[in-house]
Amino acid sequence: MNAAQLAFYVAIGLTGIAFIIGGIRAARRSSTVRRPTPFELVIGFVTDFFDTLGIGSFAPTTAVYKFTRIVPDELIPGTLNVGHTPAAIAETLIFVAAILVDPLLLVAMVVSSAAGAWLGAGVVARLPRRAIQVAMGIALVMAGTAFAAKNLNLLPGGGTAMALHGWQFGLAVGINFILGALMSVGIGLYAPCMVTLALLGMHPIAAYPIMMGSCALLQPVASLRFFQTGKFAWGPSLGLAFGGVVGVFIAAYVVKSLPLEWLRWLVVAVIAYTAFAMLRSAASRDFKS
Repeated sequence: MNAAQLAFYVAIGLTGIAFIIGGIRAARRSSTVRRPTPFELVIGFVTDFFDTLGIGSFAPTTAVYKFTRIVPDELIPGTLNVGHTPAAIAETLIFVAAILVDPLLLVAMVVSSAAGAWLGAGVVARLPRRAIQVAMGIALVMAGTAFAAKNLNLLPGGGTAMALHGWQFGLAVGINFILGALMSVGIGLYAPCMVTLALLGMHPIAAYPIMMGSCALLQPVASLRFFQTGKFAWGPSLGLAFGGVVGVFIAAYVVKSLPLEWLRWLVVAVIAYTAFAMLRSAASRDFKS
């Protein structure tokens, strides 16, 4: 293990500890803390189970919350970031060490995404409900488009590189900063990050440690902001956290792979309807803030 890799794991460990401390402090200040229901645990298990297998977790979780109305729209971004953080860290610890990618690029992109998340979460915490609904509706359209493009083999295949240099290095790091900020409004990082690296000539497998590492660092950082503002739902977040970690370990060590193409098409259909519902809510004439 070289110095860059060591720094990466130290950063993940420190942000994980900060996440736990921030959560405990937020719980002590809050009067709305409650245990997750069995259904909320199932949501965490299922969404992070399929996230580990490559489906993603933010868009499907948003769809479930919109259908069931167990989380108000304005609390969904914070709930996603807080609740899916433990699973993101677990995925990183399981998978990142198994793929050899340039450690300097890995660290730079992960840190830039975390910086973007800190900025983005601060902005989201001040947004009104209607603005969050519009942002999440657009995010869902983008996610559904990415799912469809993947199924139709329209995403770039990538090259063979496991590292980037010069302007390509700087561009990748800068884009990941933006993607980190967008995570705070519910736009998942996986697909756009993978497309970016593929267009720059990197091997598709190289995207996995960068994507997972980015989420493992940026989600705890964003969560610290949401802990400060209280703009998330406790029960659903705990359901994602506890159910999600179980889902990650079962997917990684028991199931390992599934034929996912038809499931992706089902997710596309669900996301399309959810995006329509979210944007319709934002445009409703009888909207009350």
